[in-house]
Amino acid sequence: MSRLEGKTAVVTGAASGIGRAMARRFAEEGASVVAVDMDESRLAKVASELGCKMVAGDISDDGIIAQMLDGDVHILCNNAGILDALTPLHEVSDELYAKVMKINVEAPFKAMRAVLPRFAEAGGGVILNTCSAAALSGGRAGAAYTASKHALLGFTRSTAWYYGSQGIRCNAIAPGAIETKMHFRAPPNQRGFEAYQKHFGTMPRHGKAAEVAALAAFLVSDDASYVNGEVISVDGGWNSF
Repeated sequence: MSRLEGKTAVVTGAASGIGRAMARRFAEEGASVVAVDMDESRLAKVASELGCKMVAGDISDDGIIAQMLDGDVHILCNNAGILDALTPLHEVSDELYAKVMKINVEAPFKAMRAVLPRFAEAGGGVILNTCSAAALSGGRAGAAYTASKHALLGFTRSTAWYYGSQGIRCNAIAPGAIETKMHFRAPPNQRGFEAYQKHFGTMPRHGKAAEVAALAAFLVSDDASYVNGEVISVDGGWNSF
């Protein structure tokens, strides 16, 4: 039997990149996938390919959260996220800060808050949050993105501690430089890029989204039944530098 047979897995940010790779891998492992994203056209292609349910919309919206968590849910993957173009703190506008926090922190917070009582009533469930190498350091992204991923890691550890006795596991993955379109959606802040590029030589090869999805499939499966409150890097050793 496949590791995720009989499980329903909700994956946000499933229209592309790591989220799409997760959705594919989970489906291969036997899960019924609920693919969620704001990009309806790309999401429709993924849903058609996998034959899965799709929910298109703003993942911080209460109505969208209710739709994506409708029915039996066993696995919640808060994967969707946006970057901040490597913007240093003194250049972060109120608008940029609010936008990053809305998607990277508020959305997973709301989804976790909604699903936890249901998991507790069911006797268990799994939450997997996509953090970042930026959740483990101060120099892997801009200020708003770094703060958002630190916050998401805090939610991860707090949830594991509070709800572990109820059969609920909550872990995080911390991808490094992964080959996705996420990196090219906006030109980088000049000051931030100049500081960042000095360390390009410390970066290993860019990883593949499928390599992240392979770890995700393990963490949401029963093979990781004694793994809780952890953050695991998928960065080729980048954070070792």
